[in-house]
Parts: sequence; C-alpha cells; structure tokens
Amino acid sequence: MTDISLAEYFTKVSDRLPEEAERVLRALIEEGSMNKEELSLTARVKRAVLDHVIMQLFALGLVDVSTEGKSKICSLTKLGGDFFSLIKAG
Repeated sequence: MTDISLAEYFTKVSDRLPEEAERVLRALIEEGSMNKEELSLTARVKRAVLDHVIMQLFALGLVDVSTEGKSKICSLTKLGGDFFSLIKAG
C-alpha cells in the first residue's frame, strides 16, 4: 500500500463525491447548521439527493447529523471545514 498525504486523500475523496456535495458543504460553511429542509433549499439540492449526499459526508466525518425534535440538524465538522478549504485551494 502506498503512503499518500492527507491532501492527496482529500483530492481522491472529492473526485468520488457527487457534485452536490460541494454545494452542501458551502451552504453549511456560509449559513451554519440547519435542518435538511433548509439545507436542501439553501444548497439547491433536491431532498432525495440531499439525503444520499449527507449520508456520504457523514460517513467521511465531514458532516455531523443530530436530532432536535423531529428535525435532523446538519452541521459541518472541523474536518469538513478543512476538507472544503483544501479542495477549494487545490
């Protein structure tokens, strides 16, 4: 197995994520935590697609999802912020 840097890993991850993932991360950076309905509207991502993207971002540790009442609140993690900064810089 080859050793790769975190930057190289993030680049490979970015290439495998759907294009909507960038819009979701950008919305969370610019607007902060929000429920899925707000996030869908802010990021301009269809709700069915959003659920799939959030699942991928959550599995990677880039987004956290918590429950408040009946709502699922999505928040950017520190790793998610670092990931977004790195892929935008590269």
